[in-house]
Formats: sequence, structure tokens, C-alpha cells
Amino acid sequence: MRYLHSIAAALIIGVSSVAVAADSKPLPKADTALGSKIAAEVCAACHNPDGNSAASANPKLAGQHPEYLAKQLADYKANKTRKNAVMIGFAGGLSVADMRNVSAYYAEQRPKEGAARNAVAAKLGEKIFRGGLPEKGVAACAGCHGPAGMGIPAQYPRLAGQWAEYTRLQLTNFRVGERANDPSGMMRGVASRMSDKEIEAVADYVAGLKYAN
Repeated sequence: MRYLHSIAAALIIGVSSVAVAADSKPLPKADTALGSKIAAEVCAACHNPDGNSAASANPKLAGQHPEYLAKQLADYKANKTRKNAVMIGFAGGLSVADMRNVSAYYAEQRPKEGAARNAVAAKLGEKIFRGGLPEKGVAACAGCHGPAGMGIPAQYPRLAGQWAEYTRLQLTNFRVGERANDPSGMMRGVASRMSDKEIEAVADYVAGLKYAN
């Protein structure tokens, strides 16, 4: 049922899949020490060493589910369903192990909290996040991302505290089809039924959700 689908994105947004070895054997535990090194050498310029980006156009990676982060890097590297001229350059040089290691490292970092900027917009955003827009076939974000925006590991990303500008851009990209790494077109279908005002409202509301362990 479409009402069980999620609105948001994500940096960064959608169902994540865990990479598995060709022989189906369990993957070795990610090495966060190596991940820290990759973060410092490859990612820090845009996302900061601890994953709390200073620029609102760059997503906060700290505290995000590692499976989700690894999937996004793999999608950037493939350059098919999620295209970005900057990210393909960085992701293209990473191995599957590198992606898992740096994703695990960022997942362990404490994200800095964000804040909603517009009380009126945030109120509308809360309504959509918690109850959706049934008359438009837009489901409540909370149905997949949780009432506090914490997501579900290996399935749906954490949204709480994410930069509003970044969330808005991802929802807009889903709406126009520029981002297509959402399984079964879930997010594209939902975002296509949202107006600019509604997207802005949801983005502003999730920015103010507080991170919780």
C-alpha cells in the first residue's frame, strides 16, 4: 500500500541493502580505524572528519546507518541511479571494503543537532511527517523513518537533524527523477505528489528533530 511508503530521502534516502560476498559468506567486521583514515583523507573537505558537515549543501554523515552510507557510495561509484560529478570522483577510488569501513566509522560519530528555521513551515512539516497527505497519496514519513526520524538500520536512513537544504534538494531530485536509487521508485512516487511548499516544510521539520541513541 502506498500509504506505508516514506516521504524522505537522505542524502540522503531510501531502502538500503547490505553488500554480500559472491560466495554468500558473512563479510568481515568493518575496520573503523581504516575508516577514520579514509574520512580524514578523502571525505573531510566536504563532510568534516567527524561527519558533521559545516555546509548545508553537504549532508551530515555522523550517526547515519552504515548500510545506508555504503549503499550510497556504491550507487555513486556505479554512476547510474545516483549521479554526482563530485561524488563519483571520490567514490570511484574506493573499494567495497573502503566503503564499509568509512561508513562504519561515520556511523559511530555523534551528529550535531540541527534546528527548524520557520515555525509555520515546521508545523506543516510535522503534520506531513506524522500523518502524511492522504488526499494526495503521500504517506507519513514516520511510517518508515520512525516518529523521531531515526530510521531503521539497513532499511531506512536517519533523518533527524539533517540539513534542511540537503533534504529539500534530495526530495526535489526524487520528484524530477534526477535521483533514482530508491527501490521500486518509492521515493520518486511520493515526492512527485508533493509541492515545493510541502517539501520545504518537511525538510525544515526534520532538521529540528533531535538525535537520540
